Amino acid sequence: MNTMERSAKIYVAGHRGMVGSALVRCLESAGYDQLLLRTRAELDLLDQTAVRDFFTVEKPDYVFLAAAKVGGILANNTYPADFIYQNLMIEANIIELAFLTRVKRLLFLGSSCIYPQLAKQPMAEDALLTGPLEPTNEPYAIAKIAGIKLCESYNRQHGTDFRSVMPTNLYGINDNFHPENSHVIPGMMRRFHEAKQANAAEVVVWGSGRAMREFLYVDDMAEACLHVMNLPKNTYESCTEPMFSHLNIGTGVDCSIRELAETMAEVLGFQGKVVFDAGKPDGTPRKLLDVSRLRQLGWEATTPLREGLEQTYRWFVAHSEQARR
Repeated sequence: MNTMERSAKIYVAGHRGMVGSALVRCLESAGYDQLLLRTRAELDLLDQTAVRDFFTVEKPDYVFLAAAKVGGILANNTYPADFIYQNLMIEANIIELAFLTRVKRLLFLGSSCIYPQLAKQPMAEDALLTGPLEPTNEPYAIAKIAGIKLCESYNRQHGTDFRSVMPTNLYGINDNFHPENSHVIPGMMRRFHEAKQANAAEVVVWGSGRAMREFLYVDDMAEACLHVMNLPKNTYESCTEPMFSHLNIGTGVDCSIRELAETMAEVLGFQGKVVFDAGKPDGTPRKLLDVSRLRQLGWEATTPLREGLEQTYRWFVAHSEQARR
């Protein structure tokens, strides 16, 4: 079996989030119109009975597991129990029911935070479990590692075709722009936007600006997921291993936080000064994914950072009330 049939029933778990909504746009654009979508109010993924009933009744052919409890450093530090428990329960419930109802193929979406804090750069898939994790998001990372191992274990024991991808730092339409719980790009975009509106003289960015980060536009990520999902099983397995079956998704290119901030100022038209507070932490010096396996399988990112920022900012301005919650 190769590509997903256009008539297939496809469940996108977490379709309202930034990642899930990008997957829906990508699938619809590719001609898949039998999408199964449920809000949290309609289907509580922490409830095993509710998940069982959904899979038993709807019988999806394919599953994109993008549902997760996510947040920035502050949220991860404040609610570690919520992050590990909820993510473990969501993935365990869905993967078990996907097996029991004979789903043809499942794609689990993880995060680059699964790799050790001081992993060799760029981070290849085999860096997994080779060292301590970054402490602030360790519970979330542990849950994501468990999701990979769930997929691998079901494949080894039951012969399922459950796959895993690990995206780098994502940004784009439907991102979370909350002032405290957002990630780097949306948080910075909101600060620059508000500074521009207030005609502020400067924007202060935490850290020295020397830290290096990789950023991937979320619609590129969705296209990569569809590409991986549609690979023939033998092709996918030719570039992975039974106990290292996940694939990195990224651009393979990083930039400094200083470069990001300066590009952000240009994109938003902020005329003031960009100041770096070196007294604040930089975090990990560098986080870059090795994407050679995915390139081997025929996919590369196509959206340059500046273009992605422009598209994201247009969405932010058009949906400012929704984006600022």
